Amino acid sequence: MTTTPPTCSHDLSSSARIALACLDLTSLNDADTEDDIAKLCQRAQSPFGPTAAVCVWPRLAAFARAQLPPHIAVAAVANFPHGNTDVDAAVRDTQQIVQAGAQEVDVVLPYKALMAGDEASVTRLLSAVRQACPGRVLKVILETGELQTPELISRASQLALDAGADFLKTSTGKTPVNATPEAARVMLECIANHSCAQNHAGFKASGGIKTAQEAIVFEALTQHYLGAEALTAKRFRIGASSLLNNIEAVLSGDSGTTPNISSGY
Repeated sequence: MTTTPPTCSHDLSSSARIALACLDLTSLNDADTEDDIAKLCQRAQSPFGPTAAVCVWPRLAAFARAQLPPHIAVAAVANFPHGNTDVDAAVRDTQQIVQAGAQEVDVVLPYKALMAGDEASVTRLLSAVRQACPGRVLKVILETGELQTPELISRASQLALDAGADFLKTSTGKTPVNATPEAARVMLECIANHSCAQNHAGFKASGGIKTAQEAIVFEALTQHYLGAEALTAKRFRIGASSLLNNIEAVLSGDSGTTPNISSGY
């Protein structure tokens, strides 16, 4: 694994535009209502361009789909945020998402089972969810802040890709540690080295990313491992709730920051 921090070949404005086009604008508050999601969907249609998707609870996926133009996807979460091993419950979540007309499923890998050495339960649940959403984009949330070690993150990545994941996603955003460059490196290296997924699977950084400057770190890592051509919504996403505000500030020339793009992380 390389130890030299990668650098981003884009200036802050260009990176902000990439982040916008690859943004999964997210609202996963327990008390979310249709009014909240209506506002979220309106925000997704930014004056500077659309986000890639909005990400919501399954119960609000159909409403979100009705609020958005076809080119903005709807993602919804399954087995979230607990990451339990109940296959039937995870499949029910997934079926609800599919029936709502959403295009993307973000499912939590049973990370506690993996930590206990129960890989069979991980594979069983992920394979069942993959089978329940044919034709949909499947993002598998590893909850890397809980897995902690590179070895566990690598194993989770391998199991998810073997089960047919279209994206590896860092975090639910519900734990103390969310997306980190260290976890991203491990995940991206696994994608780059996977014989079946290396040319199509993507990476999603999620949780705690609030500025375009922070997003640059994950753009640079994705470019380093998967190539500059991967910096589109097909292979790179950022899951965030407040990042859009900063992106719009940068693109309007009002970010108030002078970044050091070459500093890596």
